[in-house]
Amino acid sequence: MNTSHATENVVSRAARMPATAGAPFTIAGQGGVLAGMQVHAATDEHLPFLCRVYASARAEEMAGVDWSDAEKNAFLEQQFSFQHRYYHEHHPDAQFLVITRDNQAIGRLYWRSEGDQAALMDISLLPEFRRAGIGSAILGLLMARADADGQTTTLYVEPNNPAHRLYRRFGFEVVGDNGVYLKMCRAPRGKNQ
Repeated sequence: MNTSHATENVVSRAARMPATAGAPFTIAGQGGVLAGMQVHAATDEHLPFLCRVYASARAEEMAGVDWSDAEKNAFLEQQFSFQHRYYHEHHPDAQFLVITRDNQAIGRLYWRSEGDQAALMDISLLPEFRRAGIGSAILGLLMARADADGQTTTLYVEPNNPAHRLYRRFGFEVVGDNGVYLKMCRAPRGKNQ
C-alpha cells in the first residue's frame, strides 16, 4: 500500500483520534517475546500506520480481487476510514493503542474495559511480526487483567480467521454467528481455575 499517498487521504477522511480513555493497558517491562515492547495511545499521526496494518490484515482477501493496485488501495483506505470512524463513534471509551517494539510501530490493539465487561475490538500485527507468539502473549496479559477485574470478555472474529483457534485456546466460546462474524465470549477465571 502506498502510505505516502494514504497519509493525506486517511487523515482527511478518518475521525480525529480522541484521548484514550480508561485505565491504561501496558506491556512495558515484560520479558520473552514482549521484550522491548510497549503500547502507546494512537494519535492522528498514527493513522497512516494504522491503515497499513488494516490493509495488511486484508491482503489475502484482496489478492483474489481483479482490481488494479490503485483500486485496491483506494478501497482499503476507504474501508479503514469507515471502520475507524465506526469504532470511535460507537466505542468512545475504548483504548486505541499502537504496539511498538524498540520504538518501531508493529501493530494495533483496540481494547474496551468497563465494569464487568471487556471487549477485544482488534489486535493486528504487521505480517513480519505474526506467528511469533506476540499476539498470544498480549492476549494472555489482557485475559489476566480481565480475570483480575472479574470481566467477561467478548470479541468478534471471522470464522476463517486463524486467530479463531487462538481465542479458543484462551477459553473463548462461540455464542453467536451473524453470518459474517462469530461472537465469542470468555468468562473471567478465578485464581483456582
